[in-house]
Parts: sequence; C-alpha cells; structure tokens
Amino acid sequence: MYADKTTFSMQQTIDESIRRREKQISYNQIHKITPTQIQKSDYSLLDQTNTPHTKSVEAKAYIETDKNHIAADPIVKYMSKDQIKKVILKNRKAIEKSVKNLDFIEAARLRDEITELQKILKEK
Repeated sequence: MYADKTTFSMQQTIDESIRRREKQISYNQIHKITPTQIQKSDYSLLDQTNTPHTKSVEAKAYIETDKNHIAADPIVKYMSKDQIKKVILKNRKAIEKSVKNLDFIEAARLRDEITELQKILKEK
C-alpha cells in the first residue's frame, strides 16, 4: 500500500495479513510443507494459434460453442474451386472487418474456416 500516512483501516488490513501469514507458516511447519513456485507448462496461449510465427497446433485460441466445421457443410462438397476461392476472399474481408470491430473471436473462427477451405481446395 502506498500512502503518506497509515490509516486505521490500512493498519487493520496489514495486521490481518500478518496474522494470516503467521498462521500459514505455522501450518506449513506442522505438516512439513515447503512452499514452492508454481510450475507452468511450456504450452502457452501463443502455441494454440496457427499464425506464421508460432508452431502449428490443432488447439484453438478460443472456446468453440458448437462443433460445426466447414468441412461438414454439405454445400461445400459441391462447390467448384472458383467458388471456394471466392468464399476464402469473402472471409478474409470479414476478418478485417471483425478485427476493426475488435471481435477477435469471430476473426479466429473465420481464420479457421479459411484453413479448412484451403485444405478442401488442395484436395480438389
């Protein structure tokens, strides 16, 4: 806490923090617990995205509410290469619009849809 003077409420808070710390230290000594630093995995949020500067991982940077993938859409099966390319271009423009509106979840969804469409395009 930063202040010129220590107020009564500030002192109460400091005293309570000290009391809790002492209680925790006592508990740790009784149960022979040594506090250690949290160990986080090397798998970070940046590893979840499919951007050029990161590893390509199937995990998504957002939580999908439904599992409707573009590949499961029956209309896509009957689209020509040109039609798929038009949808990709349309989605790229939609991504730019989403980013301008700060709707990054929609932009990520569209990015994943483009990736699926590009896979289908390569297969044709």
